[in-house]
Order: sequence, then C-alpha cells, then structure tokens
Amino acid sequence: MADERGEPTLLLPDAEGNGSQPTRPTSMRDPREIATARGLEFVELEVFPIEATLAVMLPEALCRRHLILPIADRDGRLVLAMADPGNVFALDDVRTITGRDIEPVVVAAAEIERVIQKYAGMRRQADLLAAADDDSQTAEMDLTDTSVGVDDAPVVQLVQAIMMQATSSRASDIHIEPGPEGVRVRFRVDGVLHDIMTVPKAMQNGLLSRLKVMSDLDIAERRLPQDGRISLRVGPKAFDLRLASIPTVHGEKIAARILDKSSALMELSDLGFRGDAYARYERAFTKPYGTILVTGPTGSGKSTTLYATLNVLNDAERNLFTVEDPVEYRLPGVNQVQVNNRAGLTFAHALRSILRADPDIILIGEIRDRETAQICVEAALTGHLVLTTLHTNDAPSAITRLVEMGVETFLVASALDAVVAQRLARVLCDRCKESYTPTKEELDEAGYSDRTMPDAPTFFRPVGCRGCTNTGYHGRIGLYEVMVMSEKIERMTVERASSEDLRALALDEGMEALRDDGLRKAAAGMTSIQEIARVVK
Repeated sequence: MADERGEPTLLLPDAEGNGSQPTRPTSMRDPREIATARGLEFVELEVFPIEATLAVMLPEALCRRHLILPIADRDGRLVLAMADPGNVFALDDVRTITGRDIEPVVVAAAEIERVIQKYAGMRRQADLLAAADDDSQTAEMDLTDTSVGVDDAPVVQLVQAIMMQATSSRASDIHIEPGPEGVRVRFRVDGVLHDIMTVPKAMQNGLLSRLKVMSDLDIAERRLPQDGRISLRVGPKAFDLRLASIPTVHGEKIAARILDKSSALMELSDLGFRGDAYARYERAFTKPYGTILVTGPTGSGKSTTLYATLNVLNDAERNLFTVEDPVEYRLPGVNQVQVNNRAGLTFAHALRSILRADPDIILIGEIRDRETAQICVEAALTGHLVLTTLHTNDAPSAITRLVEMGVETFLVASALDAVVAQRLARVLCDRCKESYTPTKEELDEAGYSDRTMPDAPTFFRPVGCRGCTNTGYHGRIGLYEVMVMSEKIERMTVERASSEDLRALALDEGMEALRDDGLRKAAAGMTSIQEIARVVK
C-alpha cells in the first residue's frame, strides 16, 4: 500500500490482545473480602509499580485462563496478582514454569484483564524471542552473511511487534543496540530511555537486515553510517520512522526517530507558551522581516516550535519555504527542500536559490556554519522573515555564538529580532500525582528562590499508575525564555558584550529565565521540581 505521496507504507494492525477466554474465579465475592479472609494483601494495579519484564514472563494464554499476572519481585519471591488465590492449579503452573517461590496477592479480575491487555504486545515479543531462542541454541552467527533471516517469519513478526509497542507506548525513538551477548532494545518515552527487551544474539543479523531492507538501505554495507526512512500506519494513525545505522564493535546500532504526522499540526498554545513569553514571541514572528532563533539541545522540541509557528503563518498570501535535513513533516502549502550534501545541495546553496524564488518566510532547519549564518542575516535584512535553530544553552548565548561563527556584530544586532531558548519537561500524570512539601535540599537543587516564586507554594510529585506506565509522568511540556532584541541589547551586541552581561540586561528588561518558567509550572502542578532540576542545569 502507498501513502498520499506514493511512498510504500507498512500497515500494522492495532495492538488488540488475543487468547483464550479466562476462567472466572469460583468465588465472586469482593476481592477485598477475599484478601481479608485469606490473610493476603489486596493490590490495586492502577497505582502499583508493575515490573514490565516480569509482567511478560508467563504465556499470555496462561495468564488469561487463570486471571493471574506476575507484577514484582520481593526478596526473590515472585509476587503474583490473582483474582482467585485459591486456584492451586495456577500456583502449581507458575511454580513449574518459573521455578520460584510465589507470593500471591489479591487483585480484582477486571484489573488483571486490563493489564494483561496492556502488555499483550510485549508478551508477543517475549513469546517470539523464546521461540527463536529455542530454535537457535546450536546456531552459529555468521558476520559475513548479509541475508540471514531477512525473510524469516519470526524476525518479521518481531520487527512488527517492536514497532507496534513503540507507537502504543508514545515512544519518540527506538534504539536497537547490538552487544556481546544479545541485542538490547530501548524506547525513549517522554525524553527518558527505558529498557524493553533483549533479542538473542542469533537473531541480530536477521533483525538488522529486516530493518535495513524496510528502510531501503544497503544491507551489504556495514562499515559506513546510513540513513533511511519507513512509512507505516498503526490503525488510523500514520507515522514516519527516520532510521540511522551506525557501525559499532558488536554490529550496527540502529536508531529510529518516530515522527507522528499529526504532531506537526500542534498549536503554539499547546506547547507550553504562556503569558508574557507568548506575547513576546508573537510580536516577533508576526513582523514581516527579521530573524528568530530557537535554541536548545538536541531533542528539546525546537522543530516542533518552528512547525507550530509556520502553521500560524501559513496562508495563501505568503510564500513559505523550508530547508531541512531531513524533512521531518510534510506541511501542506509549504515548499519544503531536502538538503542533499552528496549532490551539493547544502543549507547555504539551497538558501541562496530560495532567495531568487520570491519567498516571504524561510525556515532553516539549523545554522551549522558561517556561510549559512551569513545568508540568514542577509535574507532578514532584505525583507524576509527567517526562522531557524541553533544549539546553545540559553537565549543570550545565541548572540555570542553567531559572532563566534564570523557574523559581524552590527549585522547580528540589525537582523536578529528574538531568541527563544527551550527545554522539554515531563508532565505529571493527573491520575496519580500527589501534593507534598519538598525538602530544602530539593528546593535548592531546583533553583527555587523567593525572588521568583511566591511564599510556600504547593508542589506535586510523581507516584505512578497504570495510566502512566508507573512512571508518574505522561507527556511533555515546553519551558521557554524569550529574549527580545531591545535597543540596549543591540548596543551591547555591537560592543561585543559577554553572554552573562546580555543575560543580566535581558532579565532586567522582563525576560523570564528557563528555570523560573519551569518552577512556575511546577507550582501550578504541571510538572515536578525534580524534573526541573533534571532538565534545566
């Protein structure tokens, strides 16, 4: 099947669990009564920190039949959630399979069913790996064989299961990392990496080859990095996977960025801009010309901010261009140019060509060199609005960075209108967050001060529940500082003032620092002060 661009699209089914119908417990009393009568612990899985690796250790059919689920390890004993703790057949089966002592706890049947359904995708992965491992005990890995397992059904199913699990988990990246004993699979969810599974070493060649074939990479080339792309659909949602293969001592590592096509249509108001910061930014991007820089480390949401800005500016009266490497999202009504360094189409070359095509607004994916920076400044000074990104830690440092790249200070002062520095902080789960009074050490680590915050604010901390996969967080929100180029800042720029002096002046003129924006959002219950301390250094 092909998508709207004529590109092949991989269709994946929805992650619906299958299996035999469960046998209901003989006692239909309230589970709390059952726990009390048997002297056992009653557990609510919605708030219990389930260990994912244990939750998938038993066959799904067995869990559904007996309404059981391994959920934790306590001093070597396997904590087993049971709807009917009197089911001796279930206990015997689990002891036989695991060889471990069992500590039963009582859980409502409906809760067990829901959690089994949630982990259905991971269970299928575990079953596939177990089967593959059994078949490959005597297999010898051949590093010269580039076709091993490409068409092997278990490998195909494994790749499909990994992609389904990643998209259902809201992962932004998939990491497939060969090691000496196996292949580690990790997902980045809300900016944090999580171990998901370990693939047997014997499946390494087949797994990597399958991914390279799907992304149209050269499976015979293992010495050089390669980039590719996969389009897929999971149910009604469309995704693009941007793959990068990197040679390592244990084989090729593959990192896949998951691009949800619907996220390109986000509104600026949904990103975390609030109050004066949004007003400052809006005044800058609604000007007919000038340069707006969005700065921050990799993965801080810079591209998302620029795409959301383009959505606001995109109308029939403007001619919009983007130059990207690579083009992450297709935007209707926008002329998007893909950088191709091998063919000589660099950021600078593409930008020079675009300036001859009567543009109104130009988005440059990143300023990487002096030539690109110089052309961006020239474009802004000749009546164009330029949106671009730069890697700096805060807004004032962007000015000194441009000067260090070789742009004259008077040109920077004339062309630059605003600099937006940003980070992404995880959002507390609304279902399980709890209020508390942090210690002085926690407040100090987060940079709390009476100057920026009210007296004794109420803070919240993560707890963990079924809805947030026991992380305590669900989603991310932007933290912003917006520096507008005033006359004083322009004068200090021409005088080559340090970033510290520029920052002090910007704060005096009303700029709210990243940390202060984060602390206010923590006081509002959006995130935690621990998260602010983690993302704002």
